[in-house]
Amino acid sequence: MTMNGRRAVSVLSGFLGSGKTTLLRGHLQNHPGDDLVAIINEWGAVGLDHHLVRSVNEQSVLLQGGCVCCARREDLVRTLRELLDLEQGGGMPAMRQVVIETSGLADPAPVLFTIATDPVLKHHFAVASVVVTLDAVNAGDQIESQPEVCKQLVAADRVVITKPDLASGERVAELQAWVRQLNPTARIFVSCLGAAAEALDLPGEAEYARAAPATLEPKLAPHPDVQSATLGFSGPLDWPAFSVWLGMLLEAHGPKALRIKGLLDIGAGGPVALNTAQHTVHPPEHLPAWPQGSSEAYLVFITRGIDPARIANSLEAFQRAGGRNGFRVKRIDPSFGEMA
Repeated sequence: MTMNGRRAVSVLSGFLGSGKTTLLRGHLQNHPGDDLVAIINEWGAVGLDHHLVRSVNEQSVLLQGGCVCCARREDLVRTLRELLDLEQGGGMPAMRQVVIETSGLADPAPVLFTIATDPVLKHHFAVASVVVTLDAVNAGDQIESQPEVCKQLVAADRVVITKPDLASGERVAELQAWVRQLNPTARIFVSCLGAAAEALDLPGEAEYARAAPATLEPKLAPHPDVQSATLGFSGPLDWPAFSVWLGMLLEAHGPKALRIKGLLDIGAGGPVALNTAQHTVHPPEHLPAWPQGSSEAYLVFITRGIDPARIANSLEAFQRAGGRNGFRVKRIDPSFGEMA
């Protein structure tokens, strides 16, 4: 279970052949029992990964013949509802976690949107994390030629770099730096043959702590129109003014605001955790206290074709209009330095 009694959903994504099923099998072996359900989505009409997972855990379901982010979204809704009915009718144990392994061509954002907006699912399921596998051997070519890889990485809460034993240490470090540049909030694991299966464990409060900046200049430079910016604040936010500003930003530039994530100080005890992925806005969560190692409010923006300075200036203007006359927004990206 996760917040407010809803069942935790972990979305496992990653390009074709990047090691998703190996990671999932490792997770299932670490957590044996019927309270964990795996839903496997395969593009082809005949599924194979389902049989590999079923050998470890009987509580697995196959969605085949299309991608769960588009052609099979209705099947996903029906499957989750059927599992819920079966659980509530006593036909299976209470679900502690549902892992959805998407096809290698999937964009995770529509899956998140489906769970967050379906009139039944949103009351019984909540996404705990998005885990994305990245193939250390083939990632360079995939990043440059496959747009799905960028979409997957931007949506990730955790990135697992797989097959490090088949790549050079320099290559692995380069990929880590590039991931950190594209998605500064993602937690990065390096995994050989599913060894980092804990990446699929349910997150704790430490997950909210801001990641350390990259210390290696990445050689990869794909998607030049995608930028990340971390904003800090001179004081607590006026929440009503911020809500209006965020709504207007997403209304005007929703498809370009790929990811917004961070902790906000609204002057009331612990912080508010905010998390949006493209057109999906998760309900803000008020934490009882600041997580260890993250006592400063911040927001990370990953955008396509939006000047980060415009975002900062408009947020500052809305806060001052809301009564925060001395309020200032500053850029705190290590690669850009602070911005008044």
